[in-house]
Amino acid sequence: MKLRIVFVPVVLAFCAVSAFPQEPTSQPDAVRIASNRKALYDLFAEIWEDRLSHSPEFASIIGDKRWNDQLTDYSVEAYNDRLARERDYLAKLGQIDTAGMRDQEVLSKDLMVRQLIDDQEESAFKPWEMPVNQFSGLQLELPQLVPRLSFSTEKDYDDYTARLNKVPTAFRQITDNMLTGIDDHRVPPKYLLEKVLVQVNTLLAQKPEDSPFARPLKKFPASIPATEQAQIHDEVIAAITKQVYPAYQRFGKFLQAEYIPAGRTDPGVWALPDGDAYYAFRVKQSTTTDLTPAQIHQIGVEQVAQNEAAMLAIAKKLGYPSIAALRAAMAANPKLHPTSREALLDAYRADLDRMRPKLPELFGRLPKVPLTVEAVPEYMEKDQAPAYYEQGTPDGSRPGTVFVNTYDYAQKSLADVESIAYHEGLPGHHLQISIAQELTGLPQFRRYLHYTAYTEGWGLYAEQLGKDAGFYQDPYSDFGRLEADNLRAIRLVVDTGVHAQHWSRQQMVDYFHAHSGLDDATVNAEVDRYIAWPAQALGYKIGELKILELRSRAQKALGPKFDLRAFDDEVVDSGALPLDVLEARVDVWIAAQNPAGGTVPQAAQ
Repeated sequence: MKLRIVFVPVVLAFCAVSAFPQEPTSQPDAVRIASNRKALYDLFAEIWEDRLSHSPEFASIIGDKRWNDQLTDYSVEAYNDRLARERDYLAKLGQIDTAGMRDQEVLSKDLMVRQLIDDQEESAFKPWEMPVNQFSGLQLELPQLVPRLSFSTEKDYDDYTARLNKVPTAFRQITDNMLTGIDDHRVPPKYLLEKVLVQVNTLLAQKPEDSPFARPLKKFPASIPATEQAQIHDEVIAAITKQVYPAYQRFGKFLQAEYIPAGRTDPGVWALPDGDAYYAFRVKQSTTTDLTPAQIHQIGVEQVAQNEAAMLAIAKKLGYPSIAALRAAMAANPKLHPTSREALLDAYRADLDRMRPKLPELFGRLPKVPLTVEAVPEYMEKDQAPAYYEQGTPDGSRPGTVFVNTYDYAQKSLADVESIAYHEGLPGHHLQISIAQELTGLPQFRRYLHYTAYTEGWGLYAEQLGKDAGFYQDPYSDFGRLEADNLRAIRLVVDTGVHAQHWSRQQMVDYFHAHSGLDDATVNAEVDRYIAWPAQALGYKIGELKILELRSRAQKALGPKFDLRAFDDEVVDSGALPLDVLEARVDVWIAAQNPAGGTVPQAAQ
């Protein structure tokens, strides 16, 4: 019998927390400012330490090994404790007067308050009750963590073994949460959960010594003696065999016997209790705007039409009467498809190598962390996107990595590679995230902030920067760029379609096939991603459109004084920001560049 834990969300009036009553300080004295600044930074440090100690995997990923032998506590008690600590932090932040502090310090406080409020608002929708889908969840996060760890001492291996031994507890906790979700009718679609079971069984089909968990045993540091290596090997394999694999087996049985049968039949999140409210929250969270699902749906329709007009122009220039005719020709052209998995990886590497010398023309600041290209691990490649990025460590001990999905490589188009390489690597995610990690003079949390609209909007903007830098000389590659951009526009239509307009999954698939040349496998993976992650995909195009709008605004205001390098640096030099905050900061920057130029032109209302 399962212990039923009742979670009661706390509704708080924190929306005005940044405007808590403060003493009037028209001319704050230096002593008061210094005292308040110290209190603010001490609180930032306390909150950061709290995050690391309660998210040990994240701490390990960024190179802090103090909790390397731990896993996150996934219990609902731990979740509620975190919410309570965050409410206390909000109260403390509200008592700190930032008058007289530097601009970035005031911004740091505002961003922290915003982040904490977001967590409180999200709690009403009980996210802990649905912790698993085919794109995320403990079943994937555990093996994905392994290559992001560093092993240089015996203690690193001892900690790793201890962490593996805690895997059964973590699975028990999320299983309890999922059982509560069943009771509350908060369960993902059944067919997506069947994909999760396939992932679990695929991993279990590997021998323990061949599994992702045994990766640290492939190469030991020379400083560890051979006798110790043998002992470490046996301890790790024993932990995988006796703890990790049995935990996955029990989880697989739970999925098959209880969870999958309880999965919902409707794909849209509207089918959940408070589903419409939850989607509205996720839209705001993902886009950092007040746009409604209906408005975003219409923006998507318009962007699809705009992209298709440009794609048709390329098709006719190449001698084809329609977009469909060009797509068919490209699909049949063997030169536009990789001949092997490695050939696909090499294509990405080549485009990134061509971009690197151009970066100083686009940016004044460049990242120090190196970038590599690797294949998506086979145990998860079938349901993954064409590529994704994982950040490296600030000290460069682990490079940033563009993971390329080489599954069914012969069906993938090389015309897509250039735009994806720029998006995921340079000047996209790797450049922006690495620069954020390398920022100095800011509290630690600022280096790791993530706002989908900003981060993914920047990735799309990076694709456009490739065009600005003179790339996409091959018309097929330029067509691929437009196809990629159109994918993000399509996302606006189908995501809002399924979650707000009650579309069926087949309607999503049909819209994709009507407006893209993607193969069936990719279409299915994309559609299932949007169903699993409501509104996540909306941030991409909305973010790109905002950055392009701000660049156009700056060009109009500054005329010949406009400097693309300076603009790009301004966008990335404060780390990830909500779009409304980014817009306000760019407006201030424009005014500072052109003090005699009058008012800054605003976006059309």
